[in-house]
Amino acid sequence: MIKVAVVGALGKMGSEVVKMTVNNPEFKLVCAIDKNNIGANLFDDIAIEGDIELALMKSKPDVVVDFTQPSSIYENIKKYISLKIKSVIGTTGLSEIQISEIEKLSKENNVGVVIAPNFSIGAILMMNFAREASKYFSNAEIIEYHHNQKKDAPSGTSIKTAQLMIENNSDFKNGNCPETENIKGSRGGEFVQNNKGHIQIHSVRMPGFVASQEVIFGSDGQVLKIHHDTINRECYMSGVALAVKNVFINNNFVYGLENIL
Repeated sequence: MIKVAVVGALGKMGSEVVKMTVNNPEFKLVCAIDKNNIGANLFDDIAIEGDIELALMKSKPDVVVDFTQPSSIYENIKKYISLKIKSVIGTTGLSEIQISEIEKLSKENNVGVVIAPNFSIGAILMMNFAREASKYFSNAEIIEYHHNQKKDAPSGTSIKTAQLMIENNSDFKNGNCPETENIKGSRGGEFVQNNKGHIQIHSVRMPGFVASQEVIFGSDGQVLKIHHDTINRECYMSGVALAVKNVFINNNFVYGLENIL
């Protein structure tokens, strides 16, 4: 049985992870951490704790699952590695430099870390389909839609999608004329990595959405759209469970759920 701690246990995603952990016979919830309602009873003898380090040292989980805030996630991961606790990270907002540093620390300390911008199997397929389509289209843009309480933009999923697309195409602005934005930001943000890609990413924040993404490809005479909708947060839980099981038996650094499917 895998002992699991959940950080951000009262959040929208964290509460789903708690529910999944309690209902999964392969897992045992040993710790629930959140900045709100500290001391409140969550399940049986599990009470909400506020101090991450003290709570993890006391409960000694095999794996910690983190769905917290972009502002704190980098320091949280470094804390998990220093405590020699494996982690599954669903919080987005990490920079490329931070991800590289986490990979280095993970390998140096032989502590497994799985960072996944998206845990939905359908979203992973959408990203892989976009990577494959990139071989055949000269132009592409990404529109991502999230609820209006999401604090980072663009989403981690859209960034990961763009990175995968660049593997098969280095420039998605072939033939575009010089542009002038009459309203700043109207063309979205341009994603460039190592001087490759040039993919416009547009972020929509609106009540009513959970998470959706559309990748639009264009070439002379045709347009291809690859679209995925998340209807509720339960769809992420099979991916979270898969990541927990994977990191439990491995000490690898993994960025992207597609690498363990």
